[in-house]
Amino acid sequence: MRPSVSRSLTVWRRLGLPRWSLALLVALLSGCANRPPPLPLLGAEPIRFLLTFDDGPSASRKGNPTQSILDDLAHNPVQPGIKALFFVQTRATYAGGSPHGQALLRRQQREGHLLGLHTATPGHANQRLLSPALLEQSLQDGVADLRAITGSAPTLLRPPFWNYNRRTFDAYQAHGLRILLTDLSANDGKTWGIHGSLRRRSHLRNELARVREQIRAEGLPVVAGVIPVVVTFHDLNTYTAEHMQEYLQILLDGAQDVGLMTAAQPFYAQRADLQRAALARSVDDGARYQRLPGLWDRLWH
Repeated sequence: MRPSVSRSLTVWRRLGLPRWSLALLVALLSGCANRPPPLPLLGAEPIRFLLTFDDGPSASRKGNPTQSILDDLAHNPVQPGIKALFFVQTRATYAGGSPHGQALLRRQQREGHLLGLHTATPGHANQRLLSPALLEQSLQDGVADLRAITGSAPTLLRPPFWNYNRRTFDAYQAHGLRILLTDLSANDGKTWGIHGSLRRRSHLRNELARVREQIRAEGLPVVAGVIPVVVTFHDLNTYTAEHMQEYLQILLDGAQDVGLMTAAQPFYAQRADLQRAALARSVDDGARYQRLPGLWDRLWH
């Protein structure tokens, strides 16, 4: 008998509850303990996690979360040398607009990560609310900022608050920028002072179960023999930084739990492969409904 079942039986006896309820408890707990995992999704290519981070890089000089995440992506027991896509704020004083943020942007580029545009405004501005002139200026600034770091114009953008419309979509495209949304969101955005999720394991497992059904019912693009599954974190979040290696393992465990096979290399390790996969998953129609994470889907749709 599993220890968890044995402990539950002991508590049940001490409470003096009837024997029939004890038998019911045994049946329920035994059924949960012996429930087999879902069968693998037959005929589907393996998945590979495409990690993305929003809002950084952090300007903090002490306990910098972006720096910690970069260290963990480079050195971890799951897959050393993981490359990620960072959607950055190039002019925010608490992010890429600071000297330390600029240094981290250069480090991200040097270590083979991919830089995409999030904002080029002084703060985390909702671009849908900007005037056409301000939106155009911010896009010009952001493209120029990233070109100065990487040597080439960025190709990917994630709109702040996941909010865009046909006008902003067309403006992005005019600058050669493609929107990348997400399949999984860790719910780790710094909202109302909450820096993490107590349900991070069950939440990501549920998100992966939805991805499995999407692959089964509709299919997702296959790039170089794998299905890129986009995952979103926030690298300004100190909680995320402290638990980054745990999150990597949670993704692998969650995929196994829902019957999704991961590639032999479950995360991206080369910038060119990462960019190719991200472009394949980008939004190609600004008017078509696209699912957004959590409450943002209800808010903007």
